[in-house]
Amino acid sequence: MYFSAMSRIGKQFIRIPEGVTAIAENGVIRIKGPRGEIARSYKDTIAGVIMSDGRAEVTLLKHSLEAKALWGTYASHIKNMIHGVTEGFSKKLEIEGIGYRAQLQGDALVLSLGYSHPIEVKPKKGIQFQVEKNTIIVSGIDKEKVGETASFIRSLRKPEPYKGKGIHYEGEVIRRKAGKKAATTAA
Repeated sequence: MYFSAMSRIGKQFIRIPEGVTAIAENGVIRIKGPRGEIARSYKDTIAGVIMSDGRAEVTLLKHSLEAKALWGTYASHIKNMIHGVTEGFSKKLEIEGIGYRAQLQGDALVLSLGYSHPIEVKPKKGIQFQVEKNTIIVSGIDKEKVGETASFIRSLRKPEPYKGKGIHYEGEVIRRKAGKKAATTAA
């Protein structure tokens, strides 16, 4: 059975703002802007990237099922790269719990999360940490690295459902459970 996929995102042109340079050659897209430079490789057999007149266009070189499936994905990657070098990305994490805290030592993040030892998280290249009271801000130009780093920090002490202690994303809703004592009085 042949599946014909039409990417609405892939068909659209991507605007390249002033002050941003974009080059696509030898299977690598390089985008340089005021916040830095980011590069990503792409498969030559799947998509071609044409940069001209202040806009980028992702084109199919091969009309295969795989190429059509990745058409919009590559367009979204390019949009995220342009957003990253112009404005950047950030994720906020909140720490809840008595004795739980975060502090910066140099560029490393040191977390006290109720374990017998503090946990030190060193940032990947292009990632910065900020700490404001009980909030950790992870920022950088690469959306994937920012998300991975924030996810790793959250995994160090996931929020538990009874008291809500742990690390969670800002605005994340933690479903709370009734404790053992509350469950027995209700029965």
